[in-house]
Amino acid sequence: MSAAPADDELRDLLQTCRTAAVVGLSPDPDRPSHSVAAYLQGHGIRVLPVNPTVREVLGQPAWPDLDALPTVPDVVVVFRRPPQVPEVAAAAVRRRARTLWLQPGAEHPAAAETARAAGLRVVEGRCIREEHRRLLNP
Repeated sequence: MSAAPADDELRDLLQTCRTAAVVGLSPDPDRPSHSVAAYLQGHGIRVLPVNPTVREVLGQPAWPDLDALPTVPDVVVVFRRPPQVPEVAAAAVRRRARTLWLQPGAEHPAAAETARAAGLRVVEGRCIREEHRRLLNP
């Protein structure tokens, strides 16, 4: 397993992120995926909801999977259980996303290594909202 990206790399990743596909984005405002995506949206990042069970989240159309997205996201933020992560990582590689971000609870070392081997930056076990707050909005 590779070391977590250094703060400088995370800061650069977050400052240059314009689009985030949020896999497992829930329409329920009490779910972490919803509050994290709303935070990102509130900070100027275009959120692309990925959830096959809903039509819209946070005022944006929802997509059934990464392959259906109309654009390539800068970062794929994953809110899924570990057994579902390898397919998400494979789709992120197919779509040529720059970064695969595995939120706490979505860690999957083999999927992370697959993404890294394909050239994606990978962040595991850290919350993108908390890292954004820590590094860009202290």
